[in-house]
Amino acid sequence: MTHYVAIVEEEQGKAVGVWFPDLPGCFSAGDTVDEAMLNAKEALELWCHAMLESGQKIPPPRSLFELRADADIAQDLHQFMAALIPLPDSLRTQAAE
Repeated sequence: MTHYVAIVEEEQGKAVGVWFPDLPGCFSAGDTVDEAMLNAKEALELWCHAMLESGQKIPPPRSLFELRADADIAQDLHQFMAALIPLPDSLRTQAAE
């Protein structure tokens, strides 16, 4: 199963935000971490369908190790929680390798 790393930003008194370093513009939120995780899965699927419908490819996911080596992402991984969100099997074969 293919998974994408999501950054989960949880701050006191705010909605829990989720975004995907490998999927520009793919983000979601929820009032709780559980709700944000459910919404992140839906956001991932909708984002991928939109990419395919517009004739674009789904970028391959990077590993957590690769993301930690990316200076643009490393600080967010240090400051916030990371989660693995599964790509639905129906879309897995369409993700770029």
